[in-house]
Amino acid sequence: MAVARVAVYYGPTADDPLFAASTTWLGRNPWSQAPAAQPDLPGIAEITDDARLYGFHATLKPPMRLAANRPWDAVLTAVRSLTRRLQPFDLPPLAVRDLHGFLALRETMPCPALQSLADACVAELDAFRAPPSDAELARRRRSALTAEQDAMLVRWGYPYVFGTWFFHMTLTRRLTPAERAVYFPAAEAHFAAAVAMPRRVTDVCLFTQAEPGAAFTIAERVPLLG
Repeated sequence: MAVARVAVYYGPTADDPLFAASTTWLGRNPWSQAPAAQPDLPGIAEITDDARLYGFHATLKPPMRLAANRPWDAVLTAVRSLTRRLQPFDLPPLAVRDLHGFLALRETMPCPALQSLADACVAELDAFRAPPSDAELARRRRSALTAEQDAMLVRWGYPYVFGTWFFHMTLTRRLTPAERAVYFPAAEAHFAAAVAMPRRVTDVCLFTQAEPGAAFTIAERVPLLG
């Protein structure tokens, strides 16, 4: 399978109420690509545009262009090898949070197993990653990175890994104060029933992007079998 980029994400399973809630909030099913009717909120299609493109997720291994001679099948084999050693675990309760102006679902307590999963995906799959271009580095650096984040960008191609990583499931672009006043309570209400339910992390999702600018879709779910 030819792909422009591959990412390893955590995403809710199709039978998890969080999957249905996120599909309607973002307006797209990341598995089927089917559009979904969004809540009746002013400008919601534009406010969720970037999040809809990437699909509802928490990043484990950030989107990467594949290095030369590193085909999709080899990535899938490596992910399966990794997940055979990793055990399922309980995900802490989630809640809507303001993340530097963006709205996202965040865990409400620390979860070392989440950090370990992300760390393993970044380190063990890095051989498949093509180095970032100068343009990609420049774009990332427009976010005023710390020295630690810049070092992660240079070494791992992404500024938020290992000590700078944090679990988040993005819901909106950066909001104005007026937009936040509308969207924060709306998101809390929309996701209330779904986040109230306990859930376990039992697999990871491989998302792929067919070509630059295309939406990311779920290509494979790989179970944790440890």
